[in-house]
Amino acid sequence: MSRTTGKGDPITEVVNQLSRLPGIGERTATRLAYFLVESPVELPQSLAAALLALQDRVMRCGECGNMTDVDPCRICGSQSRDTGILCVVEQSSDIAAIERTQEFRGKYHVLHGLIRPLDGIGPDRLNLASLVRRSGSGEVREVIVATNPSVEGEATAIYIRNLLVPLGVSVSRIASGLPVGGELEYADRATLGRALMARQPLR
Repeated sequence: MSRTTGKGDPITEVVNQLSRLPGIGERTATRLAYFLVESPVELPQSLAAALLALQDRVMRCGECGNMTDVDPCRICGSQSRDTGILCVVEQSSDIAAIERTQEFRGKYHVLHGLIRPLDGIGPDRLNLASLVRRSGSGEVREVIVATNPSVEGEATAIYIRNLLVPLGVSVSRIASGLPVGGELEYADRATLGRALMARQPLR
C-alpha cells in the first residue's frame, strides 16, 4: 500500500534543495535524488546525520577562521607547522586544495570572502582584523596572498598588502600559473604547487 502525507513530492523537494548547492544543476540534482531513493536506507540516513553534524559540531577556528570541529583547528594546533608564514585564502575549501600540493608547511588565514564593492561587500565584512593582529605579533615574517586570480581577488590582495607592509611583514602573491578567473579549489595539484613555489613579492 502506498503512503501519502498530503505534502509535496519528496523527490522534487530533494531536487529543489540539492539544486541550491553551488555547482549542482537541476539535472545533477535529479540524478542524485534518484540515486539516494534507490540506495539502501543506511546511505540517506548517514548522509542526513552527517549534514546535521555540520550545524552541531563545525565552527570557525578562533585563530585562523578555518571551518573545524576543534578550536584551535588542527593546523593551528600543530607544532610541526611554520608559524612564521601565513597563507591567506578566500575560503576554507582553498586550504584543502593547497594541502594537497604538499608544498606548504606554514599556517593559514581564511578571509571568508573577497572585497566586492558591487555586491556591497567591503573590507569590514572580511576576516581582516585578526589577520592584522596575527601579522603584527612579531612572529610572522611572510604573508602569502592566495586569493583567486580574479578582479576581486587581485583587489583584495592589494588591500591586504597595503594593510600589512607598514607592519614590516613581507607580502607575496602566488604566481600566475593559475588561469585568470580560475578558482583555487579546482586547480590541479601540480599547477597549484608551482604557483606556491613561484610566488612573487606583492608590489
